[in-house]
Amino acid sequence: MEVTDAGQLTGAALDHIGGDPSLLDEERRQAVETVKEDPAEALAYLVDPFDLVAAVPGTELAQASWSSEEMTDYDPDVEWDAAEWDLADDAAEEV
Repeated sequence: MEVTDAGQLTGAALDHIGGDPSLLDEERRQAVETVKEDPAEALAYLVDPFDLVAAVPGTELAQASWSSEEMTDYDPDVEWDAAEWDLADDAAEEV
């Protein structure tokens, strides 16, 4: 996914954290600091991966993680090349 407005994402996560009655003050402070530093952390406070797959038949979420990186050379108009990402062999095996 692409974060198009990190400030808006972070603000929504901070609102969510501020309204969470289950967080203790120290947990809330740490969550606020973490969310301000990384958009992936902000996303993690807003999206529950278990909820994303709960209704998908035949699946069970065993583990979920979030990470983020800034892509400075992304061009949505350029055709995607699996070889560039070392996925060409994986794609050929699936066929």
